Amino acid sequence: MASTKLSRYNCGSKKSHHGDSRIETGAQQERPVPNPDLVFENHFSLFLIRPVSPAGQSWLDENVGDSETLTFGGAIVCEPRYVEPIYFGAVQAGLAVQS
Repeated sequence: MASTKLSRYNCGSKKSHHGDSRIETGAQQERPVPNPDLVFENHFSLFLIRPVSPAGQSWLDENVGDSETLTFGGAIVCEPRYVEPIYFGAVQAGLAVQS
């Protein structure tokens, strides 16, 4: 019997609900992160979550999506409504993130 990996965060479903495409970080002004682990790219109707370090890739593999998660150029494709919990989960895990 094959086991299905359960993920902490889900980036999409068959139903789509468009929401606010901003990540509310609480910061007044976003500053570039010198060596980020994850980069969140806002493409309005979707986000790309791009791992740019081994730690970022490992965290995404363990916490985001499953075998059916859509990727594009090594980045995870994510609906805007799921981005904020992933962003804050990565920050809480100690990763450097850039949006």
